Formats: sequence, structure tokens, C-alpha cells
Amino acid sequence: MSESKITPAGGFPCPGNCIRTHDKTCADKRAAERDSRYPHQRLLMRLSLLTFLALSCAAAELKVPPGVAVERGVEYTSIPHGKLAMDIARPKAPGKYPGIVMIHGGGFSGGTREGYLPMAIRLAQNGYVAATVSYRLTPIVQFPLPLHDVKAAVRFLRANAEKFDMDKGHMAAIGVSAGATWSQFLAVTRDMPQFEGNGAHREQSSSVDCAISFYGRSDMRRAYEGSRNAADALPPLLGGDRMNALDAHFRASPLNWVTPGSAPILAIHGTRDQNVPFEQSVWLVERMRGMGVEAELETVAEAGHGFKGADEERAFSRALDFLNRKLKPTLLETRRLLVNDHGPGGEILAIAWPSGRILWRRPNHRATEVSALANGNVLYIEDPKGVVTEIDPDQKVVWQYKTEKVTLASAQRLENGNTLLVDDAASRVFEVSLEGKVVWSVEKPEYKGMAMRRARRTSSGTTLVAVQVAGLLLELNAAGDVIRKLEFPKRLPAYAQPLSDGGMLIGLAAPGEVRRLDASGKTVATFAGGSSTARMAWTSGFTQTPEGGLIVSDYMGSRIVEFDAKGGVVHQLKNLAWSVTSVSLMR
Repeated sequence: MSESKITPAGGFPCPGNCIRTHDKTCADKRAAERDSRYPHQRLLMRLSLLTFLALSCAAAELKVPPGVAVERGVEYTSIPHGKLAMDIARPKAPGKYPGIVMIHGGGFSGGTREGYLPMAIRLAQNGYVAATVSYRLTPIVQFPLPLHDVKAAVRFLRANAEKFDMDKGHMAAIGVSAGATWSQFLAVTRDMPQFEGNGAHREQSSSVDCAISFYGRSDMRRAYEGSRNAADALPPLLGGDRMNALDAHFRASPLNWVTPGSAPILAIHGTRDQNVPFEQSVWLVERMRGMGVEAELETVAEAGHGFKGADEERAFSRALDFLNRKLKPTLLETRRLLVNDHGPGGEILAIAWPSGRILWRRPNHRATEVSALANGNVLYIEDPKGVVTEIDPDQKVVWQYKTEKVTLASAQRLENGNTLLVDDAASRVFEVSLEGKVVWSVEKPEYKGMAMRRARRTSSGTTLVAVQVAGLLLELNAAGDVIRKLEFPKRLPAYAQPLSDGGMLIGLAAPGEVRRLDASGKTVATFAGGSSTARMAWTSGFTQTPEGGLIVSDYMGSRIVEFDAKGGVVHQLKNLAWSVTSVSLMR
């Protein structure tokens, strides 16, 4: 990674590509770049030397890894008095790679594309064709001309996909600060010809499949409050301040153009951003989800405008994960995962893991459990009021149990072919045969109203059952007697999975974690928890991976996280629209 860095920053450009102007060198670079694009004869001689020096310095410091090819100064469209160019980083290895348009920041009036080459090279190292583009800036132009430019850049890459080994069917946009506004626009104005402009390659689409917004503005009307630079940055772009150009502020706000056809967006934002308040990303994500469009928010606590160190690396990793899921889903779809949505959607889903692509879905009336069976079938509670269903790989019903006056909370297929169930309404654990006959039943009235949740049969013939509100895990013998009681005060246990060595895995809340207990009940390992980087809220469900890790659902955290055997995060889906109570790997 060190070879791809350029001073003064690595994955993200120098502050001059944001909005801070106290650094004289960065300010000179911005001025030189701007005036070289819009040559005024009176200033040309004075600024040409500055431009040459700035670009020569960047070129000298940039180190390109052996597996990456970089092409600089590739012209992509004509504008009055000149042309616009891009720098392209791509893998040298033969293949077809997803394309990314990268849009620099600078308060809409400055910044250079060169500052983003280090990030473009890192993306190329990860299998992307990344193009960092120049576009027209204020005060010479106003909205929507910069948007016309970046759309022309997308069209140029599609028109030249063969030349650059790019898969034009999979494209994304990444924007930082002011550039993030334009990346948002690329995502929300797909198939809106009024924003195309007069640039080249109009026969090509300017649509992107997803976009990433690093601390970008989404609502210009609310951009002044809490910002130390909006009063300077926005009026030149919009033809006046909010009082005198309110209509332009409305038109130039990406969130006002969100439709159900918009592309997914990942918004990454620091909570202490004094240039673009954190709420700008919150508003965008809320608007998109309200339209039924996928949107994710990565909150970087205490970070300002521009990331450094661990925050920078975290933001890049999060962006790369998002791109991989959206642009390379088939490369990542190594497994299939069953998900139980206990929320308003009320359904079970089969998804490709870890891309999150939905394979199929079925209603479950807001029940709580689904599980994959050894024969490839799926067992789930179809209706908590009394229906348990088994379906085959073609989703055809092959078995069903129906009863009445119950609140089913758990269903496990036993080795003998029977099904172990929990009726929370009666605090009852019972077993039914394939014919639907109750062959074993135990009631625990002392726990009525305390949320009896999932039950699991152990290899020794005992039964583990979680009593959530009481904070208890009970172990029952065949006679129904409690032979062991584990206490987890205020930790809301919902599910314990017995292990072959006599121990178990148990999910807890506040903080969310999965503990591995030995046969004596002693904790020997923990996934997530208070000391983990993946701070979870309520680990309501989990499933083991063949490698010894876990895939864990966070019921109150709206995410699913995969951990390796040592507790490290491998993959995660965040900001889900589902309230996931159980997950299960499909055979």
C-alpha cells in the first residue's frame, strides 16, 4: 500500500482538494488548475508556471505498482475554450474490470484530479478501472454544467471500454466533498436526459450502478446551517444565495431527484464535519430508503471534513466492500444464507452471501425463525399463530404442521424426523411427529410472559431453551425437569446452539455478542462484544461457517456480520431494511 501514496495524504487527497484554504501550496494548486482550464489571457503567463510545477511535483512523487497501468491526461470531452481530461488507473492483467469515475472536491471552485490518483491506483490493485476526472468549476460555470461534465466522463469510459479493459455494464461513481454532490447526482438522475448536457458520446448511457459519497452535500437549501464555508461556496454555483436563488438550491439538491429507479448509495461522513454537516448524509439516506432504494450510511465518529490515519483506512475498506458487493457480486457469492425478517416486511429471504443479492423470498407473518435442513430443504415458521412449513429447493411445500391458539417462537428439525417447537403463549416446549402428533410436551408456567424463545435438543437428549426477559437459559431433561440454569441478567438471551463437546454458543444483547461456553458453562471465546471493533446491539441469531467462524445477525443494529474463527470481521451487510432474528447457511 505504501507505494501508492502521494504526500501529504494516502487514500484521500490533500486538504486542498476539500475546502480548507489555509495551506498556501494547496491553494496555489487549485488556482493553477482552475485557470489552466479557463485561460484568461491576463493571467495565463503568471499561472502557467505554477500549474507546471504542481503537476510535475505530483508526477514525481507518485509511485505506480508493477501490476497497475496509469494513463494521464486522457481527454474525454470538449468544452468552450478547451478540453477536459482524466487520469486512468487499471490492472495490467488481461480481463474486463468494473469502471469507476472519481470526482474530486474543492468547494466547487478548486481541487485537482491528480490528488485522487493514489486512491485510483489502490482501486486498480483491487480489480477496477478507476478514472479521476477534471470538471468545470465556479466562478466560470454554474449548476448543472459540472454535472454535464461528469456524465460525459461516464459516457466516454463506456464508449472506450474495450480500450481500457473495462466492463461497461458495471460502473460506479466516487465523489469527495463537492465531488460527492456530483456522484450522488449520477446515482439519482439515471435516465433523466435533461441532465446530460452537450458532451461527447451521447449514444452511451451515463447511468451508474452505485455511488459513494464521502461527506457530500445532498440538500443545498439546508446546507448553510452548521457550515463554515457554504456561504462562500454555494452562491457562485447556484447564481445567488438561498434568499435570492431558492429555486436553484432546490434543483441542485440530489435528494430532490431520488426516485425508485435511483442507484444505491453509500454515504461516508464524519460526525464533526464543520464544512458539510453530518446530517447531509443522514437526510440523503433517509430519503432514499423512503423511496425504497438501497442506501447505506457509514458514520465515522468524531471525524471532521477529510479522514486521516485509521479513519481513512476504515473509510477506504468500507468503500471497497460496497463496490465489491455491487459491482462484483458473482465473485463474492460463495454461499447462500437464509434470513428471517421479523420486521414490517414479515418474510424469509434467501440471499447470496456476502453480496446480499436476494435470490427468493416468502411471507412469514413476522415470525422469528428459519433454518436450512441437511436434505437441502428449508424449515420455517410461516405463521406464529400456528403454521410451520418445510419447503424443498424449488420452494414447494413438502410438509406442514398446523395448530391453533399458540404463539410459535422456535422450530427445530430433530434427527428422528420430529420437530421441536416453542409456544411462547403457554411457555411450552413440545415435539411433534411428521404426522403432526404431539409426542412430548413440557410447560413452564412460571415463565409465562417472559418471552420463551428458541429451543434446541442436545446430543445427550436434553433440551436448551432461552427465556429472554428473565435472562435465563434452561436445560431440561426428558421428564421436563430443569437440570441446569444459566443466568444472564439483562442480556436477553434468545438462542443457544449446543455443540458436540457438550458446550454451546449463546447470543446475548447489550452489548451484542456470541459467547462460546464449555461444558461447565465457562466462557472460552467471544464474538463481537464490548471490546470488538464490530460493536453489535443484539445478536439474535447466528450460524456457524465451515471454517469455524460465525455469521451473526444484529437484530437492533440492522446488519449481518461474518466473523472468522478468531473473531475478526470478514464481511458485513449494514443498514439493512430487515429486522433479522435468525440466519442459517443453506446446504
